[in-house]
Amino acid sequence: MSDEHKAALARGRTEGATVRAYLEVLETHRPKRGRKRTPESIRAKLEAISIELDETTGTSKLDLLQTRRDLERELLEREEVVDISALEEGFVEVAKTYAERKGIEYATWREFGVPAPVLTAAGIKRGS
Repeated sequence: MSDEHKAALARGRTEGATVRAYLEVLETHRPKRGRKRTPESIRAKLEAISIELDETTGTSKLDLLQTRRDLERELLEREEVVDISALEEGFVEVAKTYAERKGIEYATWREFGVPAPVLTAAGIKRGS
């Protein structure tokens, strides 16, 4: 295997890892449909659940315990600040060559949820 071929393989692995990291963060922090819960509304619901837990038994109590756990997790996730800018910069640098190599079109990136301005910055245009 030539040095040139080895360098191309390494570049492909690096580009793939960069794209994967950006897409994973984008997917996990995608806004959800419907009415948005605020940290205050989550805390209020947690207080209501703690009162209900004292008055209920059986499967209702089990459901409330799971709801409480889900709300606590959601509250932690909402308070977690994710700085996507560094990942986005890396994505912009490699996305065009990655897309050309893999045959990924603009519409596919958009369907996944990559914002149009990010694709424009990467040099990926409609119809490509």
